[in-house]
Amino acid sequence: MYIDLIVLVVVLLLIVIFFRNFSAFIYGFVIVDLILRSLTLLKDLIPALDIKSVMNKYIPESIPGVVSGYLKGIPYNIFLWIYLIIYIIFITYIIRTFVKKRK
Repeated sequence: MYIDLIVLVVVLLLIVIFFRNFSAFIYGFVIVDLILRSLTLLKDLIPALDIKSVMNKYIPESIPGVVSGYLKGIPYNIFLWIYLIIYIIFITYIIRTFVKKRK
């Protein structure tokens, strides 16, 4: 079903609606992706099969993991390039913040 995609889009839209700027979208996008990746790591480290099966069923691996179920081929490659650009913007925000703090 489309539940995972709908939840992802709603969370990102709420971030944009409440904060109304591009940097909030970038930070929100990366935070959601990092949370999903952390939960995936937790799933891999937990030996209990019941918890693992529930997490496999309801928690996607990452944002590309969600999108890969709905896009294939060139649209998915375009999404991956956008994903990479978002992460590059995020890294520049982090570096800029770090440099400002050092001054």
